[in-house]
Amino acid sequence: MDAMLRPGLSRQLSAAAMQIPMLSSPLKQTNEIDWVEPLKHHIRTAYGDDPARYADECHTLNRLRQDMRGAGKDSAAGRDLLYRYYGQLELLDLRFPVDENHIKISFTWFDAFTHKPTSQYSLAYEKASIIFNISAVLSCHAANQNRHEDTGLKTAYHSFQASAGMFTYINENFLHAPSTDLSRETVKTLISITLAQAQEVFIEKQVVDKKKPGLLAKLAAQAAYLYAQAVEGVQDNVSRAIFERVWLLMVQIKQHHTASLAQYYQAIADYEANSYGQAICRLQAAQGANKEATRMANSFPGSVPSNSNLTSETGTILVEMTKKHASAIQELLTEYIRDNDMIYHQPVTSENNLPSIPKLPAAKAIPVSELYQGQDIQRIIGPDIFQRIVPMSVTESASLYDEEKAKLARAEAERVQTADDELATSLDYLKLPGSLNILKGGLDQESMGVDEDFRSWCGDLSGHSPFGPTFDQLREDKQNVHSTLDSCTKSLDMEESVCEKMRSKYGGEWTQQPSSRLNSVLRTDARRYRAAVEEASTSDAQLFNSFRQYESDFDEMRSAGETDEADVLYQRAMIKAGAGKKSVTSPGAAEEGNLLDDDFADDARQSVAEQIERVEELMRKLQLVKRERQQVLKDLKDKIHNDDISNVLILNKKAITNQEAQLFKSELEKFRPHQNRILQANHKQSSLMKELTRTYGDLLQDKRVRSEQNKYEAFSRQRNTVLGKYRKVYQAYTDLQAGLSRAQQFYDEMRDTVDSLKKNVDSFVENRRSEGGQLLSAIEAAKGSGADREQARLKELMERMSVSPATQSSASPIPSMGDRTSAHRPPPLQPQTAYNSQPQYNPAASPPITPRYPSNGVQSPQYGQQYPTPTNGTFAQLAQQQQRPQSYNTQQQQSQDRSAYNPNTYGPVSPPAHQQYFSPPPSQQYSSFQQPTTSQYGTQQQPPQQQQQYGGQNVPAGWQPPPPPPGPPPSQDYGAVGGSQYPAGPGGYASDPRRPAAQQSGGDPWAGLSAWK
Repeated sequence: MDAMLRPGLSRQLSAAAMQIPMLSSPLKQTNEIDWVEPLKHHIRTAYGDDPARYADECHTLNRLRQDMRGAGKDSAAGRDLLYRYYGQLELLDLRFPVDENHIKISFTWFDAFTHKPTSQYSLAYEKASIIFNISAVLSCHAANQNRHEDTGLKTAYHSFQASAGMFTYINENFLHAPSTDLSRETVKTLISITLAQAQEVFIEKQVVDKKKPGLLAKLAAQAAYLYAQAVEGVQDNVSRAIFERVWLLMVQIKQHHTASLAQYYQAIADYEANSYGQAICRLQAAQGANKEATRMANSFPGSVPSNSNLTSETGTILVEMTKKHASAIQELLTEYIRDNDMIYHQPVTSENNLPSIPKLPAAKAIPVSELYQGQDIQRIIGPDIFQRIVPMSVTESASLYDEEKAKLARAEAERVQTADDELATSLDYLKLPGSLNILKGGLDQESMGVDEDFRSWCGDLSGHSPFGPTFDQLREDKQNVHSTLDSCTKSLDMEESVCEKMRSKYGGEWTQQPSSRLNSVLRTDARRYRAAVEEASTSDAQLFNSFRQYESDFDEMRSAGETDEADVLYQRAMIKAGAGKKSVTSPGAAEEGNLLDDDFADDARQSVAEQIERVEELMRKLQLVKRERQQVLKDLKDKIHNDDISNVLILNKKAITNQEAQLFKSELEKFRPHQNRILQANHKQSSLMKELTRTYGDLLQDKRVRSEQNKYEAFSRQRNTVLGKYRKVYQAYTDLQAGLSRAQQFYDEMRDTVDSLKKNVDSFVENRRSEGGQLLSAIEAAKGSGADREQARLKELMERMSVSPATQSSASPIPSMGDRTSAHRPPPLQPQTAYNSQPQYNPAASPPITPRYPSNGVQSPQYGQQYPTPTNGTFAQLAQQQQRPQSYNTQQQQSQDRSAYNPNTYGPVSPPAHQQYFSPPPSQQYSSFQQPTTSQYGTQQQPPQQQQQYGGQNVPAGWQPPPPPPGPPPSQDYGAVGGSQYPAGPGGYASDPRRPAAQQSGGDPWAGLSAWK
């Protein structure tokens, strides 16, 4: 039977060897446009960038379009040019809105079939036209392949499918076509033609490969179906004068030819399946379809239009194709009829009763997305021309993606850190690897040596001077402060006592203000300083108690540090604590056992050594896992840092409007291998830790191991005891050093503070004494004119008893009284610098009372201020009033006022001793000064003498203005009151050697003060 079939198949193969013509779409033509200027204008206005920076990119795009216009329809170079221009248009559309409202460019294209021009401002029209030309070039490229070769067959098959995919993309993405060649019906017809031809090329390939007739029949049935669909569309387009009529004839011939092929191959399959009558019927049907194809082929014109993309030999080839196929059918039909009549005698089935042949599609439209996934396509398109321009929306999306990457990196870093912490915690709980040294050979020499902290403590104490002299110095400083405060208090008490005694002696004539009102601030400061010192004494006592408690330990550690015998002291302390080296390392006591233990000693030791080695191996593996995990995390961070999907975001800008999360998720999948490696490392660590815990637990159950472990634990406890003791001693030493330093600083500052207070007290007392001396002089001068006042009083009384009113109005003074008074008139006081110009005492500057030494040093104010001494009047004014010639009425009024005088009801009536007026006269201006700011202990202010100005001039340090004369008559001696220093103490003026004897024997109220006291 095989021998009978061979001649028919060979004839069919020879017929298939002839190249059957294929249809291909013509290309659209276009006019030249300019991309450069519109793009530059948009870059300037929309992106705010300098368009000159992108001149090369704009010219590259413009040149690319010009090259595309000249692309050949049957060349790989033309196809690549169209691919590249379209790809750049897609990238351009993501950055530049090319339409009637933004970048306005008129694109003019001519219809591929009717050649009618169409112009639009839409970039979509430009892209659709380019895609149409790509499809046309692909179809031309497929039709012109040499299908006698295997490579040509594969290229034609792929190109026809790619062309159908491009046409499908036009129908799916571009609606309302402006030209007939881009209309849905026309494009749909072209899709059917290209898919039918791809199916036909596949059949040719299967025939060459000698596939089974049943498969060939199914493939041919599908081709006939696709050509039948194409016939309908071609007829419509031919009726509208779009397609050439030869296209309709071509498609009809192909339809009948592939239907005949389907029946032919199915007949062979039926014959092989012993359906002889059905096979004869199918051959008859194939013969009928081929006759129709032959009839149409014979009517095919000899000359074809140039726009049909067919050659003049197309009709001849089609006629030859149908003729050869008819011969093959007739030969096989004759053979089958003869065999059936002679052998099988099966009835021939009617053609209407033939079962339909199943269709097997072998060609499909390749989507554009799959075309652009290939590396060759990316190479053809080339890099993005305007890649330096990134739209704001893409930047925002990239920012969101960066945040997602950062979250992933943080999560993985946290997972790695957690695993590392778990490993460290587990090893620390098992006391590994330190405890292995104990298990392998007992306590080593390093563990028995002196602790480095202990050695450093002894070194710190070496060379330190004893604390005893420091405490003695503190006591001395405290006593000095107390004595200074006592001296200040005593001076204030003495001054106040003298003032009150003089007030008791002279009564209302003693107009000096009471001291208790003026020295309250000084007394308050003295009390506060005394209280601060008392509280500091408490801290001193605590420091001294701490010193006594650890004095012997200080001496031991200082001696050990100076003689470099810290190890001796350490071992002595360990022995004292019960953990000496001999008791720890003595093998006799630790390894006592019975005879049964000795018999198995060697085996036990070997077993222990093996277990220790196993534990060490597991620990090495754990460390290796840790290092590997760290390296994976480092690689992951580097990969995340270098990952940039800006181009992907630009390419998918329109597709991911609401699907950013899905895109990010798919992009983050590239990091999945690193995440899996980290998870695997964590799982491996967990299993190794479980095995290590079990192995180490078994090791600790050994009796010898437990003995060594107990010794190590006992040694550790004693070691911790010794170190704890001396750590406390060293801490006490450092605390004592710091406390003594603060105490010394406190007393130094307090000494300066009370010294400043003493200066102020001395100045205050001196001013009060000076004022008292002037007041005494004024009282003495007033007593000298007592007789004159008595005469004036008598005269006044006589005038009152007089009857004549004229006498009352005429108050003629006594001339001799005026002369007498003027004779004893004291000289006026010389103008002195106002006392108030000196800095005032500021109570806010007093140091606060603190119970402890401040850690940063207590700051003390500088008591350089002078205390102002309020007085009850100006002595010069009083003397002038007493010495001025007065009328009798005036003297009478003064007498009445003097008799009613009460010193406690008057305010200040006199300025300080060295000041003539309460305020400077108009001709004298106050000198500017600045009060010292409030400070704390330790802040040294400038001396008060440097801060004062006298009479508006700078005064040297330590200079004080001389006091004014006390104001006695000119005949008196001023030596006693003109000096810079006045005698101090009660009765000091009476014992002053500078005063003349006559004045002392006179009515000096200070002379008998000691006896009066």
